[in-house]
Amino acid sequence: MADKEFLLTQEGLDQHKEELEFLKTTRRTEIAEKIKVARGFGDLSENAEYDEAKNEQAQVEERINYLENLLLHAKVIQDDENQKDVVTVGSTVTYKNLNLNKEMTYQIVGTAESDPFAGRISNESPTGKALLNLKVGDTTKVETPGGIVELKVLTVKKG
Repeated sequence: MADKEFLLTQEGLDQHKEELEFLKTTRRTEIAEKIKVARGFGDLSENAEYDEAKNEQAQVEERINYLENLLLHAKVIQDDENQKDVVTVGSTVTYKNLNLNKEMTYQIVGTAESDPFAGRISNESPTGKALLNLKVGDTTKVETPGGIVELKVLTVKKG
C-alpha cells in the first residue's frame, strides 16, 4: 500500500518543519532533563514524576514520527494560474449558505492543516469536497449532519 500524500500550503510546510525542529531539539532535551531529575528521586516503580516524564517522552516521540512521515510525503500546493476562478486546494473561497442566508469564508487545505476555527477546512471534508472545482456563481449541495445544505460560490482567491 502506498503512503498517503499530504497536501500542504508552503506556510503549513514551514510550520510543520519548525515544530519538528523544536521537538527534536528543545523538547527532547527538556524531557531528558525531567527524566534525569525524576530518576534522582529513587525507586522508579512508584515514581510519579518519572512516569509522567516517560509518558511525555512517548507523546513527543510519537509526534516526531508523525511529522517526519508527513514531511516525507508532503506535497506543496502550487497555485495554478490557469484556474484562477476555480476552487482548488489552497484557494480561499467565500460562499453563501443558501439555507441560512449566511456568507462564510474558508481556505481549502489538506487534512494536516485543517482548522475550521482558523478558517481552514480540509479538502476531504464534506464542504471542502463539495466546493472543489466550482467557479464563482456555481451552486452545490452538500450533506451535513444537520441535513442537505445548498452553497453558492461568491469569490475565489488563490494563495
